[in-house]
Amino acid sequence: MFKKFIFISAALFFIFNVSTVLPADKRVAKATYFEYGFKDFGVFSGYHWGTLKEKEDYRIVVTMLHLGFDLRPLVKNKSNILFEFILEPFINTVISPTYNAEIGNNFLFKFGFPLTARLYPYIEGGCGMVYLTQHTREQSTQFNFTDQGGVGITYFLKKNLTCNLGYRFRHISNASVKRPNSGINSNSVILGISFLY
Repeated sequence: MFKKFIFISAALFFIFNVSTVLPADKRVAKATYFEYGFKDFGVFSGYHWGTLKEKEDYRIVVTMLHLGFDLRPLVKNKSNILFEFILEPFINTVISPTYNAEIGNNFLFKFGFPLTARLYPYIEGGCGMVYLTQHTREQSTQFNFTDQGGVGITYFLKKNLTCNLGYRFRHISNASVKRPNSGINSNSVILGISFLY
């Protein structure tokens, strides 16, 4: 899990720095919907689905806050790209195999380029921690770690309001603290609204 996190972070850092040295005429024209600097507060929801060996499929309704922090000032970048550190505290409802809950927090990096003034495709990745009330054969512990990555679209409805739609792949494991630790993999569709300030 840690190696994946380092790889994703290094890739984002490389892409970000290459974009800052491109000549101005090679970059996308400055977006008019960028004055808030991607400092944002949002509410996100979605749906996770994965498989378990001895029970019905693992299905979750996602409920999380989205707190975005603009990282461009740290690297002295004033371009109109998107480069954020994100905190996502969540309380998810497990609806299968039985009703349970997930409680935790995601730590993500998000990187995107403007396709138009309103439309920003992005990639994101990171890790987190989660407490599962669901007992599974795959995980011997209820406190686990997550690593995840995904892609999506941020669309500016207004200068300070965005709609976000994305896909994520998530892996849950306990970092081999206790056996069994075969992990739970899931796919996710995430939808949310963010307010920029």
